[in-house]
Amino acid sequence: MEIWPAIDLRGGNCVRLRQGNYDRETVFGEDPAAMARHWVELGARHLHIVDLDGAKEGRPVNLPSVREILQAVDVPCELGGGVRSEKTIRELLDAGLQRLVIGTLAILRPDWFREMSRAFPGRLVLGIDARAGCVATDGWLETSEVSAVKLAGQFAGEPIAALVYTDIATDGMLSGPNFAAMAQMRSAVEMPVIASGGVTTKEDVARLAATGVAGCIIGRALYEETLTLPDALAAADI
Repeated sequence: MEIWPAIDLRGGNCVRLRQGNYDRETVFGEDPAAMARHWVELGARHLHIVDLDGAKEGRPVNLPSVREILQAVDVPCELGGGVRSEKTIRELLDAGLQRLVIGTLAILRPDWFREMSRAFPGRLVLGIDARAGCVATDGWLETSEVSAVKLAGQFAGEPIAALVYTDIATDGMLSGPNFAAMAQMRSAVEMPVIASGGVTTKEDVARLAATGVAGCIIGRALYEETLTLPDALAAADI
């Protein structure tokens, strides 16, 4: 199972939110590129970057920090937050990102997302953020009535790189993942599922790996050191 350390960007800083709440922010560093180097030095083979300002504004905002990260490390990086046009997709991929996470527009314009996934095969990731099993959009500021599993099923057979599934209730809370939701999504789709939200201990990582998900994103636990990256990588290799 792949481990994706998270680097969340807001105002050029490396931060973490609790349950996606922009008023519950902790700043963990003012140099995201240095943070990226730190995770790679500890063994990270992938990095998950989120432009929190971009998710809220509907367009990439923290591009200078993203570019600095890409210059600082030589591992595949994916970015989510504000990716809502073909022009933006092309610009970000040309900048050196391996793949891009798209959530809001996949819900609002599913035909457009299918078209983009075919235009950029293996480079786009379906991002589904759920609150009580229903999809949240616009940087988690809005919750729809669409079932997360039903949404994922709409894109069966498309050349999508993966599905990042985030349980908002557990995100940033250090309370453990929603294992049942992750297992349900894993069994419902054929595309690789990347679990996100609540990973706190190496036991959490091992239990997620046992569900068959392709990877997991870890944020606050690494920054607050309830879990070390080497321990997470070891637990993922069961």
